[in-house]
Amino acid sequence: MCGIAGIFYREKNRPVNAQLLANMAAIQHHRGPDGFGVEVMEGQGVGFSHARLSIIDLNENRARQPFRSADESLLLAHNGEFYDYQRIRTDLTSRGARFATKSDSEIILHLYPRFGMEETLRRLRGEFAFALYDAKEDALHLVRDRFGIKPLYYHMSDTGVVFGSEIKVVMAHPEVPRRFNNEGLLHQLMQVMVPGTTPYEGIHQVKPGHIVTFRRQGLGYQVEDRPYWDFEFPEADFHKGPKDEAESIEAVREGLTEAVRLRLEADVPVGCYLSGGVDSCSILGLSAAMRQDPVKAFTIGFTDKAYDETPIAQEMAAATGADQDILRLDANQLYGHFEKTVWHAERTIYNTLAVAKYLMSQHVRDAGYKVVVTGEGSDELFAGYPSFRRDLFLHGLDDMDAGERKRWESMLGESNALFKGAMLAEEEHDDLYLTDRVGFTPSCLQPWLSCEDTARGVLNQDRAALLADYKPGFAIAEKLDRTKLDGRHPLDRAQYVWSKTMLEGQILTWGGDRVDMANSMEARPAFLDHHLAEMATRIPPLHRIKDRKEKYVLKEAMKGLLPKTLYEREKFAFMAPPATINKDKWNAMMALADEHLSESAVAESGLLDAAAVKGLIAEAQSDNTARARKVQLDAVINHMLGVQMLYRHFVSTDVPALAEAKAKELGWTAEANIKAAG
Repeated sequence: MCGIAGIFYREKNRPVNAQLLANMAAIQHHRGPDGFGVEVMEGQGVGFSHARLSIIDLNENRARQPFRSADESLLLAHNGEFYDYQRIRTDLTSRGARFATKSDSEIILHLYPRFGMEETLRRLRGEFAFALYDAKEDALHLVRDRFGIKPLYYHMSDTGVVFGSEIKVVMAHPEVPRRFNNEGLLHQLMQVMVPGTTPYEGIHQVKPGHIVTFRRQGLGYQVEDRPYWDFEFPEADFHKGPKDEAESIEAVREGLTEAVRLRLEADVPVGCYLSGGVDSCSILGLSAAMRQDPVKAFTIGFTDKAYDETPIAQEMAAATGADQDILRLDANQLYGHFEKTVWHAERTIYNTLAVAKYLMSQHVRDAGYKVVVTGEGSDELFAGYPSFRRDLFLHGLDDMDAGERKRWESMLGESNALFKGAMLAEEEHDDLYLTDRVGFTPSCLQPWLSCEDTARGVLNQDRAALLADYKPGFAIAEKLDRTKLDGRHPLDRAQYVWSKTMLEGQILTWGGDRVDMANSMEARPAFLDHHLAEMATRIPPLHRIKDRKEKYVLKEAMKGLLPKTLYEREKFAFMAPPATINKDKWNAMMALADEHLSESAVAESGLLDAAAVKGLIAEAQSDNTARARKVQLDAVINHMLGVQMLYRHFVSTDVPALAEAKAKELGWTAEANIKAAG
């Protein structure tokens, strides 16, 4: 896992500044503190840089990126891990390939010339983002893994393309603008983003499972953005008729076992994250079964017992003989590191779970670990969130009799009461555009879409006026591929929408890569192995959710590894306690508000309306405000703090100067790069 950056100028004869590339590597030093590299292809108007975190092939001189092909026609910068790469290397060697390193990254330079991009990607397994320049085609390819586990951003202008693993890396180029766009700002306050977008003008994401190709053409570029993989469910008819439950269970057991085995391979120690959920407990159980030595298990604990899962995590650790390390967090710790977390996430966060994850990755790194295997993705594959159960009940069980329907309604009412206003909307929210595209408005989006009026109300009035005709639901719906939704079972549609919105925009950003790599720590989500995912799409909906058991098929597959308490327990969404219902957290939140949401700070940024901000905080503090509304307002206040912090760090701050200063501090200079390369 690393950080990549690069420049592809429209004019081939425009020199690429090697020191600027070194600066772009330096500002993401946290992603790769073990070394850096810069490569400029003279006369091609292209150059890449790389900040390295050593996981595979620890020899810095040998495995130093960016890589060039033997014939000098290809330039590669790669971030991530390719699993099963040894088998691919063996096959390529038998075809005449000669490898210069032991790195997994190098396989691209041998796959691509032999098989082309599409077949290369079909053979790759893992989480990755890479840039490949092909001098023969005069084309730059930006590629992101199937689920978007690894980030990749770019900016295109009349003068060139600038890309990087993080937005701040792209902004380190002095020609890239640093300002919010109004639509992105509104979505930041609502939590849910439009797939492929960012809140910053002209800066885009490579979408998960996509290739964006830039070819020089005349006075500009020919740009092609195409998918190479999607999370695709079968037609609803596929699920009709009896299905063998035992076959589903065995398929999950085999698929997850293989995914975990591959992710335990590294040239450094590998630990596990452990909450009290079935996902991380399954990962730990399998890891312990495959290892001879005790697995290091890292657990987050909260001082608020209603949100704390450490008792079950301790039970699981004891059952597997794991060496458990518990990090307990209170309100001051969470809000004390809120701004730093936002700087790394580069987007707003609705819950301080992101801060907890940031502090945990720091703790893991301090304990001497660079790699952990995690449970992210399980809820996406096996319908673990309360919103999925709700959508199945409302839209996928039409043949249910009155008694059974009443029982399901009771289950929905009892479950996840703590998270009304965040994980579930307090009231039904029907969006015309999403209902047209999906068939209903997915429950996972409803709590955030229901924040639209509140978010618009706190916007700077001039900005709000410019958004009068903007429809957030329409913008999201337009990015969803109708061909992957039409004719599918309602539960499959709900899971597909989540994967395109909340998974990539939340779970894998401020809940994953960005807060993990903030402390140079690589997280490997085994459930997001695409072989496992493709199998999971074919599991019948009522094997995923059965009666009161969400992720039923997973629990049955892992039954022998899980403590009885966990096996019988319903899904409990892992999140930090909201500040609006916790006095200590509220005081810590308001300390930040005094600085970032003051009248002067709001006036300086021009993003929010000071009077509306004050009124919203008063509503959140009132004893007359319902609990679910307080939970919702907690999220909006966190978002308001976030946009103000983003303004401070990425708009009012001179990011190119910051990157230059960081490079000087580290000694990451063009001269140092030449010396290292020699």
